[in-house]
Amino acid sequence: VQLQASGGGLVQAGGSLRLSCTASGRTSSIHIMGWFRQAPGKEREFVAGIRLGSGTWGSRTTIYADSVKGRFTISKDNAKNTVYLQMNSLKPEDTAVYYCAADVGYSGRYYLSIEYEYWGQGTQVTVSS
Repeated sequence: VQLQASGGGLVQAGGSLRLSCTASGRTSSIHIMGWFRQAPGKEREFVAGIRLGSGTWGSRTTIYADSVKGRFTISKDNAKNTVYLQMNSLKPEDTAVYYCAADVGYSGRYYLSIEYEYWGQGTQVTVSS
């Protein structure tokens, strides 16, 4: 599986950006696609996830970190093998390198970066105050 992320940039606080992540290769093996982010001096943290395989989180196929809930939306376009992260009401604390990742050996711990086997190259998001 190969992942190609794009869409980062510089935006003012309150603005919006949409990140894209296109998968190629054995995409049918992917259970979950996730977005993570890493700010300077901080650990990589889970942002959002979407199920491509069976199963749900409660009744939902998407899940979010509390810090982005209500502001970010993860979605997918199966025909394009692409997952999106729509980021609205951006805050300076959202500044980070954003990574998309694919989990093929699903363990249930979707929030842990070590559970994801494939990673995109990262895209910088900078939110100015």
